Parts: sequence; structure tokens; C-alpha cells
Amino acid sequence: MRSKQAWGLGLASLASFMMALDSLVVTTALSTIRQDLTASIEALEWVVNAYSLALAVLLPTGAALGDRYGRRRMFAAGLAVFTLASAACALSPGIGALIVSRALQGAGAAMVLPLSLTLVSTLFPPQERGRAMGLYLGITGLATFSGPFVGGVIAEGLAWQWIFWVNLPIGLVAILLTALRVDESRGSGGRFDLGGVVLVSSGAFGVVWALVRGNAAGWGSAEVLGALLLGVALVVAFVLWERRAEAPMLPMRFFRLRAFATANPANFLVFASLYGTMFFLAQYFQTVHGDGPLVAGLRLMPWTATLMVCAPIAGRLADRVGERAFVVGGLLLQTLGMGWIALVAGPGTGYLELLPALIVGSAGLTMAMPAAQKAVVGAVRPQEIGQASGAFMTLRILGGVFGVAVAVAVFASTGGYASPEEFSTGFAAGMGAVTVLAFLGMLVALGMPGGRAAAVAAPPMTREREEVHE
Repeated sequence: MRSKQAWGLGLASLASFMMALDSLVVTTALSTIRQDLTASIEALEWVVNAYSLALAVLLPTGAALGDRYGRRRMFAAGLAVFTLASAACALSPGIGALIVSRALQGAGAAMVLPLSLTLVSTLFPPQERGRAMGLYLGITGLATFSGPFVGGVIAEGLAWQWIFWVNLPIGLVAILLTALRVDESRGSGGRFDLGGVVLVSSGAFGVVWALVRGNAAGWGSAEVLGALLLGVALVVAFVLWERRAEAPMLPMRFFRLRAFATANPANFLVFASLYGTMFFLAQYFQTVHGDGPLVAGLRLMPWTATLMVCAPIAGRLADRVGERAFVVGGLLLQTLGMGWIALVAGPGTGYLELLPALIVGSAGLTMAMPAAQKAVVGAVRPQEIGQASGAFMTLRILGGVFGVAVAVAVFASTGGYASPEEFSTGFAAGMGAVTVLAFLGMLVALGMPGGRAAAVAAPPMTREREEVHE
């Protein structure tokens, strides 16, 4: 690995590390935040989804700004916004201020995450990209592995506000090293597709607002149905606009590529199942088992540790045998693991009864993630990777919002926080919902190209014929 590749991969992974650490420590501290700020389950959902909402809505804009004004410049600017917003989260006097600050964090992350994936994808040739993405996710796994423990230590030993203060030193170091070690690069489009950005951002906002508000306002309410219909209409308008735009931010011909058109929805459901599970696990251990934040974080570490082990291995093997087997197999494992938990979880269920299912499910998810990423970016030309990355990341985060919304809606319809028994009933139903999401993702992934279709770069004539026929 050359020096530029190593620095680029390291800094992209460091940025992803900071985002992953923030997500995991927040999840572990939800019960503490609920008690300290007297927050309802709807407010807790907003603490998680305000970040995801801003991130999903602004991701296409972040990717487009990077292509237009420079990926290094926008990557560093996003890190600065995220770092400052983290300080605002720590200083929040109430749940409303915390939710607003989390949305600002999401805005910063919307510039960082798609560009981190673009940096990795453009630095490595197709035959090495799977291994690089596996390492990228593996380094991120350090945060995922340590996040529950760090969140538990901070929430129990200090105060939940410190889960945001830890972002400051990481952010400052990442900004400095980015300026010193990363070369500037831009995408293929010379013009900024303002119309496309406005349409897709507004459409995504409408759809995500409906998903987040559905449980509180009612799925049949005028607010939710109106937001959903408006969001869908704007997304349709975006598609029509992009078909006619001189320099589209997302060329519609990408969806004629089978790998792009199937790996994206499969990964949407990967993250729907992951985030739906993640929202409730730490709360289950604290509410039903009576654990403190520290013990709950320790109990989650075997679940998160598999990311460090499985992601690099899966990425490397995907270079050899293709992506479909890993996405399908990974989602099958998540279906089996979460299905088992949905069946056995109860007030008297011991931790060791749940642990094998947690490990199996987590191993499955971390098999699917790098393979799906590789399939998407490998389906397009190198100069179009930024556009493909923006679409991939948008659908990934929307999947997380969707998964939390579905799991919370199912939980609220069957359980609550009044007693361990009531919470346990809702938790089991929520895990049943994420099981269904994983199974649907597996069915979608069966449509991905088999073999090494995206693992090896195709000659130009072959790729042209591939685009026509797919």
C-alpha cells in the first residue's frame, strides 16, 4: 500500500470512527438521557433520528459539493461542523436543544461520510477495493467495539454530556491531518446541479419526516400522509429532472446497472435491521435485566466485536468470489439471529441465551456491508464514484431511520416502559420486525449479479454491453 493510499484510508476511517463512536455511545446512554431530561420514547427517537434525518436529507448535497468544490475541502469542513455541533450537544440544557444539536451533527456528517467512502474508492483500483473497504469498516469497528463500553463508562462514571466532548480531540486531529496529507480531487461534473439538490433534499425530507413522525402523529394522519405524498412527488420530480439535466448529480442510467439497482435496496434493509436492533439492545439490558450503563455496554461488546473480525475478511473474500454470496448469506444470518431473539426474549431470559444469536446476527451484517458497498461503487466508472457513493450513503441512512421508526412503532403498539415485563413484550415484537426487514433484504440481494461481476474491472466494450443489457 502506497503512502497516499495509507493516509487516505486512515483519515477516512478516522472520520468514520468518530461518527460510529458517537452513534454507539448515544445508544448506550439513551436510558440515562431519558431519566435525566425526562424524555418520552418519541423524544428519544428524535435524539437518534434528528441526526439521521439531517444526514439523509443533506447527503446528496455533501457528495455534490465535494465533486464541485473539492473533496478534501468539503471533507474538512464537514469535520469542523460535526466537531462544533458535538460541543453544542454537550452544552444542551434540555431535550429540545439536544435534538437540534444532533441535527447539526448530522449536517456535518453529511459532508464527511460520502466523501470518506469516495476517498477510499478513488485511491484503490477495483481489484484492491474490497480489501480496502473491509479495512475501512474494520477500523470503524474499533469505535463500534469500544462504543458501548465507552458510553457505559461515561454515562455511569461521569455524565452523558461527555459522550459528545470526546469528539473534540478526534475532530481537531482529523482536520489537521486532512489538510496536510490528503490531495485535493474533484468529480467529473463541472456544474453544480442546484435543481437536483433542492428536489432530492426536499423529497428525502418529506419521506423521512413521515417515517419519524408516523408513530407519534399517527400513520393515517394528514401530517404524515401529506409529508409522505409530497416527498414521493418531489422524488419523482427529481428523477424527471435528472433525466433532462445537462450535468445530473445522479445519472438515472446508473439504475440500469443490475449491481447498483439491487445492492442499494439490499443495503437499505441491512441498515434498517441494524439500527432497529441497536436502538433497543442497551435499553433492554438496563430496563429488563436491571443493569447499569456500564454493564449494559459490556454486554454489547461481543455483538459489536464481530465487525472488527468479519468486515476485513468479508471484504477480502468478496474480491475473489463476488458480492452476492456475502450480502445474501449475511442477511440470512441476521434473520436467524434476530428471529431467535424475538422468540426467546423475556423477563427471565439470561444473557447467555441471547449471546450466540447476537454474535450470529452481527457477523451476518458485517459480512453484508463491505460487499454491498463494493458492488455499488464497482458498477460505475471511476469518475462517477462520488455520485454513486452519495446515493449509496443516502439510502443507507434512510434505511437506519426506517428501521428505528418501524421498531419503535411495533414496540409502542405492544409494550412500554411501565415494567420489565411490558418492555420485554415490546422488545420481542420489535426484534420480530427487524427480523422481517433482514429477510426482505435477503430476497432483494438474490437479484444481485453472481460471481465476480463487480469484483474485476470490465473492458470498456464489455461494460458498454453490460449497461445496455442490464
